[in-house]
Amino acid sequence: QVQLVQSGGGLVQAGGSLRLSCAASGGTFSWFIVGWFRQAPGEEREFVAGISRSGSTASADSVKGRFTISRDNAKNTVFLQMNSLKPEDTAVYYCAARSGTAVLRSRSSYEYWGQGTQVTVSS
Repeated sequence: QVQLVQSGGGLVQAGGSLRLSCAASGGTFSWFIVGWFRQAPGEEREFVAGISRSGSTASADSVKGRFTISRDNAKNTVFLQMNSLKPEDTAVYYCAARSGTAVLRSRSSYEYWGQGTQVTVSS
């Protein structure tokens, strides 16, 4: 059973940066595809970025050029570096993992979820 524990997040002013971490235990982490999702109040949970086993990445248009996903398989950890943050990035962020070969953008494709972490960007 894979467990994902998130850290990072918090309150930052617009234009600032934050880094989220997602540490995994209980499985062979390098086999998993990992995605980051976010959910703002009253909104659906949406795909932010994902990284494959080989390190290929995909991201939502809304964060392209600002957010970077990376992984350190030796540390069983995936990171989401968020730069040039905007108030509309305010949400609870979740990491998620799935077996398979492709980064998928549908939340229903992911089997394991982190606990969520709040990111608040003030204007």
